[in-house]
Amino acid sequence: MAGAAYFTSEYAKGLFDEVQNFGVFSYINTAIGFLCGWIIIGPRAGRGMSAAISHCITGAAALVFWCLMLYSLKQMWDLALRRRYDGAMEAAAGVFEIAIVYGERLLNTGFFMMLIIGALVTAVLSETASRHWR
Repeated sequence: MAGAAYFTSEYAKGLFDEVQNFGVFSYINTAIGFLCGWIIIGPRAGRGMSAAISHCITGAAALVFWCLMLYSLKQMWDLALRRRYDGAMEAAAGVFEIAIVYGERLLNTGFFMMLIIGALVTAVLSETASRHWR
């Protein structure tokens, strides 16, 4: 899942044209992908290939969700420090508004295909690993 996170992050950089400096964007997403794979996919491995595909698609959805939440929270924090929000509730709602805007950018066929292919590869690898190391 970490590899899928890295490659889809590299692809997603092209979807955000106005941002030039991404910093450690891909590496943070890779760490989140590793955690999603370890927590969501790992304990459920060994239940068959169809279950592995299902769990890996769930892991990919969780990966996108947590990455969107992390970067939306960071953007909200930057805006809050510039005093763009009147109160805490407006800032909290701002996180979800920013996540929706970022999510709209990710509505791209190529992004979803990379994510699905990464989930399928992860499913095959996790199921194969569970057969060999249990």
